[in-house]
Amino acid sequence: MKLRRSGILMHITSLPAEYGIGDFGPKAYRFADFLSQAKQGYWQILPLNPTDPAYGNSPYHSISAFASNPLLISPDLLVEDGLLNRSEISSLPGFPEEKVNYNHAIGFKYNLLLRAFESFVPDVEFNKFCSLNSSWLDDYAFFAAMKEKTGGKSWVEWDPPIRDRNPDVLKSLQEELRPKIEKEKFLQYICDRQWRALKKYCNQRMIHIIGDIPIYVDYDSADVWSSPEIFKLDKDKRPYVVAGVPPDYFSSTGQLWGNPLYQWDELKKSDFDWWINRIERNFNLFDMVRIDHFRGLVGYWEVPAVEKTAVNGKWNEAPVWDLFKQLKKRFPSLPVIAEDLGTITPDVREVMHHFELPGMKVLLFAFGDDDPTHPYLPHNYGENFVVYTGTHDNNTVKGWIQNEAGFEEKKRLSRYLGKEFSEKDIHWDLIRLAMMSIAFASILPMQDILGLGAESRMNRPASDKGNWEWKLTSEQQTRIPVDRLAGMTKTYGRA
Repeated sequence: MKLRRSGILMHITSLPAEYGIGDFGPKAYRFADFLSQAKQGYWQILPLNPTDPAYGNSPYHSISAFASNPLLISPDLLVEDGLLNRSEISSLPGFPEEKVNYNHAIGFKYNLLLRAFESFVPDVEFNKFCSLNSSWLDDYAFFAAMKEKTGGKSWVEWDPPIRDRNPDVLKSLQEELRPKIEKEKFLQYICDRQWRALKKYCNQRMIHIIGDIPIYVDYDSADVWSSPEIFKLDKDKRPYVVAGVPPDYFSSTGQLWGNPLYQWDELKKSDFDWWINRIERNFNLFDMVRIDHFRGLVGYWEVPAVEKTAVNGKWNEAPVWDLFKQLKKRFPSLPVIAEDLGTITPDVREVMHHFELPGMKVLLFAFGDDDPTHPYLPHNYGENFVVYTGTHDNNTVKGWIQNEAGFEEKKRLSRYLGKEFSEKDIHWDLIRLAMMSIAFASILPMQDILGLGAESRMNRPASDKGNWEWKLTSEQQTRIPVDRLAGMTKTYGRA
């Protein structure tokens, strides 16, 4: 039986920060203290993988499914480690407090990280980290070093011997790139050390971390370059089919994501080693993980790479039963949340039920239809679910009620609440619905705890600008209603 708990959804980048972007430093520990004071048992974050301005700094697009994002390294903790001087971080370029300015943060922080690397002397702990993580770290560090050497060129544009991983050529290049490779390993080591210390601090306060796994990887990634055989690529190592979702209520042309698709037959030959290693890496970093677009592990939409939309695709089955039998054998408890939003077919439900994987419920979706059996209405939940007021892809509650909810939707919400609501307090009405449901976990975006509007949403899926930038200000942090949140958490048995 899962413990009945409540928690907060807020990514590391959204923490208050003096250095342009939230990090693993003192402000993260202060946020953990708040979670403890507010009786929260979960802290849910977005993927920790490296981000890229070319993809709008989205944590769901990365050059590695295994590596961590060096931008999240704390300069303050580097000073404590003696890798930087306090004077080196005292002159700040004046970052905006209410949002992440990625371009300025990247330039400023990578300059600091380079100085820290120059001060670093490899020790036993570093060598142990490199050895334990060599299965992904060696390829990632070489890949990142080559990206730097080539000015960011995609791996498919590298010289053929490097693109095709000729062993003799790679060995020769490793010597040439050694300083860059060592720098990348150092950054991953520091990321790992700072994150594990923060996670330990949270766990000691009975706060469990929920991480996030994007189902697909980017084509221009260390994963595809190092293991091209497990992806659907042509003889020139380019995708001939790509990922997406078919046309639906939200889009007449579907969504064309463009990620390479898995060559499941090849993965099956190795008993899904790559997926098992990926899950193991995430279980080492988090207490529980959410798999984004879970239905893609059961059946996936395959679109020819030449298509401009996702209309002309087809459904293919994935060997989900074989995959999860192997995962269950390796990880008996399997602490996975299945992102099952949207249209979900019975075969997906059957897999989730068999492996006892909790699904998701989103309250913002509950009032669009006048249907008392609507699956997102709290009285229809089972226990094995995680309920959200909204996710990182949704508007805030206040933004939704002000800009998106129609007259009939508001009327149904009012009827469900049993009262007329006010825009001022509507976020607390939905928080209460989430808390009082029987779902074992209720997760609340920090923006909804503060009652912030649409200007504070994290991501707008229909737009490629202004996403992933929201940041909690120090002033907002002082206004968090800790006692009210703690009281409600206790009232509904989630403390």
